[in-house]
Amino acid sequence: MKKPYQWDNFSDQPYQLKDRNYKKQMKKKEFFSLLKTFFTALFILPFSFIIMPFLKKKSVHSNTFFCLGIDYEREAELTLELLEELEVESILLRFKLWEMEKLPLLKEFISKNENKKITLKIMQDREHAEDLELLKKDLRTIFFSLAGLVTMYEIGSTINRSKWGFFSVDEYNRFFKTAYDLRENEFPNHKVMGSGVIDFEYHFTAHTLFNFFKYRYDGVSSLLYVDRRGAPENRQMGFNLSNKIALLSTMVWLSPKSANELHITETNWPISNTAPYAPTSEHECVDEESYANFMLRYYLLAFASQQVDSLSWHQLIAAGYGLIDNRDGIRKRSAFYVYKFMVKTLKNAQFLALDVKKEYYIFQCFVDNQLLQIHWSLKPATLQNEEFYEVYSKEGKKVENKTLHIGASPLYIYTKDAV
Repeated sequence: MKKPYQWDNFSDQPYQLKDRNYKKQMKKKEFFSLLKTFFTALFILPFSFIIMPFLKKKSVHSNTFFCLGIDYEREAELTLELLEELEVESILLRFKLWEMEKLPLLKEFISKNENKKITLKIMQDREHAEDLELLKKDLRTIFFSLAGLVTMYEIGSTINRSKWGFFSVDEYNRFFKTAYDLRENEFPNHKVMGSGVIDFEYHFTAHTLFNFFKYRYDGVSSLLYVDRRGAPENRQMGFNLSNKIALLSTMVWLSPKSANELHITETNWPISNTAPYAPTSEHECVDEESYANFMLRYYLLAFASQQVDSLSWHQLIAAGYGLIDNRDGIRKRSAFYVYKFMVKTLKNAQFLALDVKKEYYIFQCFVDNQLLQIHWSLKPATLQNEEFYEVYSKEGKKVENKTLHIGASPLYIYTKDAV
């Protein structure tokens, strides 16, 4: 990355832009785009909210819903072993446009995972945002090199944060259109998705889905973090995670620019006492137990929406927010086993219902012709462990207690001979 942009190798993101005059100058330059964002959102968001109750549920395939973010350069050989252990069928890789020299290394890693569904997140820098001919040249190289190996390309990421290289939605729209035109003219079998808005900032999303640029998304990507609100069930402006997904899905459904596919390509909670590896301040960080609980519940709520086609846990090995802590050797966090058991149990699940009553949640599905309920509660509760129950903890350990304590940590409860 060229100045004033710098990459933070600890937290895997750009540093904050410190040149305030530069930021002010660029935002002034993009004033009319920012104005379009405001007026687009002023119409689209209320309309989508009104239409939201009429949104039809899709049929989401559980075997491709569970995805995992991977750093192809970090402990590459170990990563391959861990992917086999986790039995994950879909992975997401990130590639930096300013590191084109590493494309052969990326291709080598992808070739070793040819049995998996692979999403490639192509991350921008300011140079490629400004020089669209350079962008076209490098995208052509990537598309040609990885033809037949990548299932979906996510074009751009975190577009509503200036430290990532964009100062307006129109800058991103031109960026994506470059990729779309290249796909249309030279790589018709490639699938491209956008727009990679981070957090619950749907005014930016609205502008990427409703505009006069001539392009179309094969799927819509979102980095729907809710970590700053604590638990995924917590509300922001009246919206909990389920509501946020419903509103976003409604916009995707209404947009003339997108296939009805929604992919959450990043989410996590930062972990306490991991600075400088945590991507946020210590104030937003949670302990490892809460991290595992929140992420599992996020997955269950997203799957229950039947609107999210894939959800990527970000990511496998990362000291500040990953399944594995690699600061002093390799340590599998509790969340590693939570993810492993979740994928093993639910990758062939048929979703039935999500029941919520007085902050008590019951996720219901069929797994191998058995009824499976996953219980958790935001307030302490108890449940009698019946003879026809078979109960497991979130890590997959069998629970024999006669009285089940239902709380923040979900319990998997099979009902024997349900069918």
